Amino acid sequence: MIRAESRIAVAGSVPEVWAYVCDVGRWQEWAPTVRECWVAEGAPLQPGARVEQRAKGIFGTSHHRAQHVTVVEEPHRLAFAGPMGTSAARWGMELEPMDAGQTDATMWIEIDRGGVMRAIPANLLEGRVRRVMDREMAAIKAAVESAA
Repeated sequence: MIRAESRIAVAGSVPEVWAYVCDVGRWQEWAPTVRECWVAEGAPLQPGARVEQRAKGIFGTSHHRAQHVTVVEEPHRLAFAGPMGTSAARWGMELEPMDAGQTDATMWIEIDRGGVMRAIPANLLEGRVRRVMDREMAAIKAAVESAA
């Protein structure tokens, strides 16, 4: 298993960051592989719900993928489980208040390498995942701060 984290301070309250991250219809704004996202059957974002996505593929293609919501502890913790390529993965967000109305936001991912992903050295995969998470966190920060 590999685990990676990305952390950033957001100039916005925990409820503001929480509301943005929980708006799955806006995930394509910050997640580079997401073209469209929704909660299956219009269900609320709660444990057991399924988050459906139309994801970007190679050469302009797209494909369907789904993640299951495993944790919703409003407004501090949110977690999901689903496939990442040929591997099982879990990812989530943790939000904590800081001074001056800011939020300490941490995104984490755990990947149980399976199939062809076992051929990728763990440090290379972790570095790639961390770079993507850093981009995602910067986009979340920019969106929340521009809305303020």
